[in-house]
Amino acid sequence: MIRFQGTLDRMRIKLFADGADLEHIRKTCENPHIRGITTNPTLMRQSGVEDYRSFAQDVLEAVPELPVCFEVLADDRMEMARQARAIQSWGPNVFVKIPVTNTRGESSLPMVRSLVEDGVQVNITAVFTLDQVREAADVLAANVPGFVSIFAGRIADAGIDPVPVMTQAVEILGNLPQTELIWASPREVFNVVQADACGCHVITLTDGLMSKLALIGKDLNEFSLETVKMFYDDALAAGYSSDSLVSGNAA
Repeated sequence: MIRFQGTLDRMRIKLFADGADLEHIRKTCENPHIRGITTNPTLMRQSGVEDYRSFAQDVLEAVPELPVCFEVLADDRMEMARQARAIQSWGPNVFVKIPVTNTRGESSLPMVRSLVEDGVQVNITAVFTLDQVREAADVLAANVPGFVSIFAGRIADAGIDPVPVMTQAVEILGNLPQTELIWASPREVFNVVQADACGCHVITLTDGLMSKLALIGKDLNEFSLETVKMFYDDALAAGYSSDSLVSGNAA
């Protein structure tokens, strides 16, 4: 059984903030635990981003040193490569997110190989299987920084334990000292503990999960008492009457 007893400071894993709200990104990066930023077109659309490049420039101005991952928009592999080179030019801390396949299921990895050979820092994303991890490892380079993002939360949504997958993925990428494995799409704070335990290098966190990080290592007896008090206080605040409850049962 995986159980962490301690504080976040004792973990090896890096925390990357996942989002597309500029003000939130600025505030989030004040947290010393946050070691990078990731975003994607879905998050950007949800946040109302209209101008991708302008948004990216604002983010890089706010986060000039931490790794920042921006995703290509194209589905054609040649256009993916063209966009990737443009995105990489935005700054030395930029990593280009490239889906492991396009929407037709055609591998993006041969194209990724050519980018990596030219020194482009990539984040191979939307990875779900160990075969995809092995194929990604074949196109990455030992001397070029990069990421492989496995969507562990969605693997769990499919009823599959992601921990063995992540553990084996760490081993597969072991000969690539500058490539880090990302636990993407976490569903709960315990995923941070799991990711750290299996040797994963990075986990992405939304605002909702980051707000719960302080609970890591919390005493469970104290947590139990706080929960009891919460239920009691909410009952009082709602105006529920003990007399009406009892009289209602008697009727």
